[in-house]
Amino acid sequence: MIQRVQSIWLFLASLTLFLLLILPILTKTGSAGELWFQVGGLYQKANQGTKQLAAYTPLFGFTIFTGLICLVNIFNFKNRTLQKRIILLAIIFIIVIIAGAAYYAQTIPGGINGASFNAGTYLPAVSILFCVLAIRGISNDERLIRSADRLR
Repeated sequence: MIQRVQSIWLFLASLTLFLLLILPILTKTGSAGELWFQVGGLYQKANQGTKQLAAYTPLFGFTIFTGLICLVNIFNFKNRTLQKRIILLAIIFIIVIIAGAAYYAQTIPGGINGASFNAGTYLPAVSILFCVLAIRGISNDERLIRSADRLR
């Protein structure tokens, strides 16, 4: 039963969270060079190369943890109610990731004024969308099972 639609949605949700680890959330060009903010930290590209200005280890670890929750939840297909609850918990965790990223983005020198938002900005929202679609798939399965039980 791994081929169910919600398994695909959960896999895509975890994939978008793992992509968030490597894609920049925002970039800002300043006098010292180009700064970019990722979940893992704040990086600066100058003439000599790239250096990490700040490390956001809690946010990085929490993003990995949430992605693993979505990925492991695929194999929880025998208990649909628990699977739904874990998906709701993952949505709450993604909202916490968004809040943490917004907090750390404010610590960029000069704030986010004049910064350009990149693909990483939208990935948590896409991940929430995939989680909602997984919940919808689980609800469709439950409806199908209830209708099959009525026929017996």
